[in-house]
Amino acid sequence: MNFKRISMITVLAAAQVSTALPVAAESPDITAPALISNSALQSPVEGQTQQSREQQTELQQAEETPNETPTQAVEGTISDPDSDSSAPNEQQEEQESDPSDNTVSENEEGSTTKDKSEIGTFQVSANELVLMMNSNVMYHNGKQYKAGQPMAVTQGVSYVAIRAMVERAGLKLAYDNKTKETIILKDGNELRFTTGSSNYKVNGQVRPMKGAAYQSSNVFMVPLTAITQALDIPYKVNQPEKKVILDLSKMGNDNNSGQQPGGNNGGEPGSETPNIPNLGPNDLILMMNSNKMYQNGKTYTAGQPMAVKNGVSYVAIRSLVDRVGLKLTYDGKTKETIIIRGSDELRFKTNSSVYTVNGQRKSMKGPAYQSNNTFMVPLTSITQALDISYRVDQPNKRIILSVSSKPVASFTVQSGEILAGQKVTYKTNSYSPTGLAIVNEHWEGREEVFNEPGVHTVSYSVQDSSGEWSEPYTLSIHISAPNTPPVAMFDTDKKEYKIGEKITYINQSYDSDPGDEITYKWENNDQAFFTAGPHKVLLIVTDKHGATSSYEKIINVTNEVLYTKDQFNQLFTGIGDKYTFDGTAVPTWNLMPITRSSEPSLLIRSNSPETVYQEGIVYREIGNASTRFMIHHLNATGKNMKMYVVATNINTSTARLTTEYTGMGGPINIPTATGKAAVQRYLESMQSPDSFKTISLAPGESRIILQDLSAQTMKNQQVLSMFADLYSDSPIRYDVIMIDEVKDPIQKLPYLILHPSDGVHNRGTYPDSTRIIESYELVGNTPSRLALGDKTNDPNLEGYDGINGSYQSNAGNFGVLYKIKLHRVAPNTLITLNPRGGKYMGAMMVNGNIIQTPNTSGGAISAPNEAAVLYRTGNYEQSVEILFTAAPGSSLPINILLQPLPQVKN
Repeated sequence: MNFKRISMITVLAAAQVSTALPVAAESPDITAPALISNSALQSPVEGQTQQSREQQTELQQAEETPNETPTQAVEGTISDPDSDSSAPNEQQEEQESDPSDNTVSENEEGSTTKDKSEIGTFQVSANELVLMMNSNVMYHNGKQYKAGQPMAVTQGVSYVAIRAMVERAGLKLAYDNKTKETIILKDGNELRFTTGSSNYKVNGQVRPMKGAAYQSSNVFMVPLTAITQALDIPYKVNQPEKKVILDLSKMGNDNNSGQQPGGNNGGEPGSETPNIPNLGPNDLILMMNSNKMYQNGKTYTAGQPMAVKNGVSYVAIRSLVDRVGLKLTYDGKTKETIIIRGSDELRFKTNSSVYTVNGQRKSMKGPAYQSNNTFMVPLTSITQALDISYRVDQPNKRIILSVSSKPVASFTVQSGEILAGQKVTYKTNSYSPTGLAIVNEHWEGREEVFNEPGVHTVSYSVQDSSGEWSEPYTLSIHISAPNTPPVAMFDTDKKEYKIGEKITYINQSYDSDPGDEITYKWENNDQAFFTAGPHKVLLIVTDKHGATSSYEKIINVTNEVLYTKDQFNQLFTGIGDKYTFDGTAVPTWNLMPITRSSEPSLLIRSNSPETVYQEGIVYREIGNASTRFMIHHLNATGKNMKMYVVATNINTSTARLTTEYTGMGGPINIPTATGKAAVQRYLESMQSPDSFKTISLAPGESRIILQDLSAQTMKNQQVLSMFADLYSDSPIRYDVIMIDEVKDPIQKLPYLILHPSDGVHNRGTYPDSTRIIESYELVGNTPSRLALGDKTNDPNLEGYDGINGSYQSNAGNFGVLYKIKLHRVAPNTLITLNPRGGKYMGAMMVNGNIIQTPNTSGGAISAPNEAAVLYRTGNYEQSVEILFTAAPGSSLPINILLQPLPQVKN
């Protein structure tokens, strides 16, 4: 056939593909010889054949030849005259975003090669792939194929179209949208490439390539050697005919040794150690489906064979840790098997797929288990947690763990900012992978106290009992300039005050260090004093380094009275803040004249059993149209749990379900705080209705809803509260469940028990749960009150238990949403919240503003002599709108009080 003239640059670049240095030990030396071995991902042999050395010399000489200028363009293709010239190619079909979804980019069927000259005189065997340099033509098993782009040379590196290459080599191609990586899969091995990067990953290890992967006309191009090295594909270079021939039949096989895995091949006399080129001196070989292990030329026997269960590879934990130089122990109290390496600690439990790494819970691919008194765990749980690299040799059924014999040194210093002149605390973490004792250490640059600010470099090395030193571990320590203490200072707007006169404090404290943060602690800084004489006020300021300063001032108060304490509190207590008063007279105040109506919203109150001792369904109900949830439960199972609401479409047609307003509190161990947080966030969600979310449920489909609820793990004795407003266009069955955090709620739902009520707390299904209260008469000109949740003046909702059908009365009306509108509120009226049943912590929305009752720093409001300020009207009559729902964990009833404000005095 007629080749177009090709430049020497192309010849030299194509010659680079003769390097076959495996990824596990890839070297920048492009003259390294091609290797053939029976490890899918191996290290290079130390020697090389005379033929390969001659080929290397030949390539080096070729690289010194000056470039030739081609007389013709090299864009033409070498194709069979009878082939279909209109067949789609990779350049047209491949998509940049996801190569795994691309259309096949070559002539998939292949065209029979009729002209033998096109293949040339070089001997081609079965399953050999012939790549034509500077061409998109390939030959495989007597057929011709076309790649999406020609084999190209970029900056001296030979590139191939990745899809065309992997399809001919029998590999699998995929794409990871999250990491934007193109993936090659072969016999358990995984190669990951990223556009624009000259590194790629082999089984998670980052390796360098000769050049960066790139896109060309939507075709993904990678260095040819990246694939041949990682997957050990032998090849030959035919320079005269400008071909590279890959022997796919020998991919990943050692055809020189003639030994089968497990044979006597290079180990100690009489041993069965496999011969793996350039095996690390302490690397551990695990044989799949066998209890044989090989290390340092010796054969070891595990307590159980390496096993595969549900696609997960398991190893006998004791045998593995003995070979890798770890320590094994057992905690009889927690029933946990423990692996220790230096300061690292792994804890496993039988039949659990969760383990802890240095105290953090992590998931395994499968649960640990016992087999013939041997503890088995997923291999990857150990390799990932301890960063032990490995390679999979699928053809020879073995896994090779890279275990270094060198000791490992590391250290940390205290977290946070370190100042010049401050003592530095060093914490070392060193170990020997072979289990030897650490007998010596060496520091460079270490100081107990650094007197100069700036970056100081410290390195640390250790020596084991065999005399081998670790690589130095280096850490750059940033030392900040010495701290300057803050200065406390304040003033007041007057030198002398009357009894009950408001005092304005002017904070003048400062810190001269840029960016330093100051915290303030006041003592006796009352807004007013109600006894005559001197009053001492103290301010203490502290910076982030703990340095403090204080300032004290005497406030003089005369005998003249401006306001009484009650008058002052009513006029000047902040919105959301609480004050004390004589609440015994409140029941004698007139009830506010109101009208009461309701909106059709179904309330599902899941609050009994409030304390849950075992997993199960705590409430079940069918809801249609507007449905509100009030959920409040405490985990007393003794283990970590999660709560879910599962929605099931019980109809024969698709149902639409919209989540409107939600608010969750917890999980923490303070019931009143979780209830307050749930109410506040529920009201906040009403201020952003654009957050509605709608899903469709197929007939019979069950799905987890209210993901905020199920996203949180409830530890033992923690409480969780939630409000949620939903809307469905057809009946939906709702299951509120508490279940072990590691279990699948959808899968376990049919087998969960239905919890009975605890007989103390309330649960039930209540219609018409949105209550409208309106007042049209003038209020606030005399003391009056609105009672909520007292059963007498605010009747309980009536309903039924959704599980057993029994009658229920909603004590306290928890879960009811009150929409209160006072159309005429007198000028200069004070509106407060006064608990009547005990402590109360919640939130309300007043004229569109969310008010904490009380503010966070105020704790709870106590009955009957405390009140939290909600609103003050000005010098004119106005309307006031209030949204209220009782906070779970708090006590009811409450009263909303309206009373005239005292006259303001100058």
